[in-house]
Amino acid sequence: MGSRYERIIKYKHVMTMIAVAMLSFIVDFGAVSKATDAGSQITVFVNGNAVGVVSDTADIEGMIREARKRIARENNELVLINCDIRTNARTDVFTKPDDDQTVINNIYKVFNENIFKTKEPVYEVKINEFTVNVRTAEEVHQLLIRAKSEYDEKNEYKVDLVLDPTRELNVLTTSVTRLSDIDEEEVSGVIRAGVARKVTNMFEEALKQDVSRFHFGVMDLDFGENVEVVKTYVDPSKISTLEEAVNLVTKEQEKSKIYEVVAGDSLSVIAQKNNTTIDNILALNKDILPSAKATIRVGDEIKVNAAEPELSVVRTEEVYYEENYNKSIEYIDNDEWFTNESKVLVEPIEGFRKVVADITYRNNSEESRDIIYEDVVVEAVAKVVERGTKPLPTYLKPISGGRLSSGFGRRTAPKKGASTFHKGVDWAVPVGTAVGASSGGTVIRAGWGSGYGYVVMIQHADGKQTRYGHLSKILVKSGQTVKQGQKIALSGNTGVSTGPHLHFEILVNGVQVNPMKYLN
Repeated sequence: MGSRYERIIKYKHVMTMIAVAMLSFIVDFGAVSKATDAGSQITVFVNGNAVGVVSDTADIEGMIREARKRIARENNELVLINCDIRTNARTDVFTKPDDDQTVINNIYKVFNENIFKTKEPVYEVKINEFTVNVRTAEEVHQLLIRAKSEYDEKNEYKVDLVLDPTRELNVLTTSVTRLSDIDEEEVSGVIRAGVARKVTNMFEEALKQDVSRFHFGVMDLDFGENVEVVKTYVDPSKISTLEEAVNLVTKEQEKSKIYEVVAGDSLSVIAQKNNTTIDNILALNKDILPSAKATIRVGDEIKVNAAEPELSVVRTEEVYYEENYNKSIEYIDNDEWFTNESKVLVEPIEGFRKVVADITYRNNSEESRDIIYEDVVVEAVAKVVERGTKPLPTYLKPISGGRLSSGFGRRTAPKKGASTFHKGVDWAVPVGTAVGASSGGTVIRAGWGSGYGYVVMIQHADGKQTRYGHLSKILVKSGQTVKQGQKIALSGNTGVSTGPHLHFEILVNGVQVNPMKYLN
């Protein structure tokens, strides 16, 4: 197996290796004389060491090439050498040039002393931004087999390395195919035997009668990420053993990703799907999920930290199961009701069915479920709900400006006759400040209200009521319909009051509540 993969990339790899080797020497001929005068003797220095005397600069390159060939022959790996070549020309008729072999031997000696890094050939396996290096193509193959074996217990799928047709460079990628040399009936029998261990005799009989045409088990399997394999050179310290590589590739690690909410999801379901906790999801999504009670909708995107390996296995299994099931809720819209109004018209009844489904998993997490066969034994009855469609009324602050002088709740009575439990809120404003309807509705009271002084009370469509007290002038009448923001009165200081202000209340089912919780 290893030799076949090696042959696939051998030619281009050799050419690349030669090119790299040519570049692995840093040569500076800037100091070499371009011309040789009669009687000139040129001393050659390699990395500051004198290696000999030559009479012609043209000879130097050939000598370096010969020394380099000797280094290459003695090393099977990629060798990097610092090589700084300089010369010093002088006229000296008495000094004879050294013979070529002496200079070559001296250059070779300096090269050997200046080898600073030896890189070994490896197969680099790249998965997204993650890489791991192993020594042989067979180890790459075993790494991929080990990664998929947990999800292919019956070894029905084989992994091959093939040239990636989308890449110009010599890059291998994975090809996962179902074994074709196993008789289909034998495979079916093996799978059925596996299924039989998990189900009852009744299920076996059901299979014979109803779903014998299905082939249960793993129907499709592939890696979830693109895998690239190239041959390169790295430091020996960066090479992993097969066991180390398998552990790095298959060990689950915390990773952040975006999850899109689908029908039937809740925070607990999402946490279970992604092998995390609700608290972790809330911590990652504080801006959109302030609490566990926050509403999530289909299509929402939330961040999750999930434990996943570097290389995922995506598989589709065809399975049989029996289950109790419920139909989706059926809604009848009522345009006369508000959105907070609903009524159950038909109570649901749980059904029972036999199912064959194609379930797609990423590692052990279910990603989708496609029901391809259904035998309903007991028909489920859907819950029918009538619901309102009218938007709920909104409530606005009834005045512009003003200082909040008294909030809702217990307080020290500001004067005799005033309540120690304040049933609304007060804004200090000058007498005569315009007061608008907090929301649209019908005026049910407009006149004197004892401790409230002059008061206006409005009934709203959602059943709530608002009260405006201590007014100086009333501008509406009982029974009058008003719009949100319409001017209904002027603020004042009438009734039991300690100074000019507007007293405002919101009542739900006739009981005062904190208005600040309802104001937009």
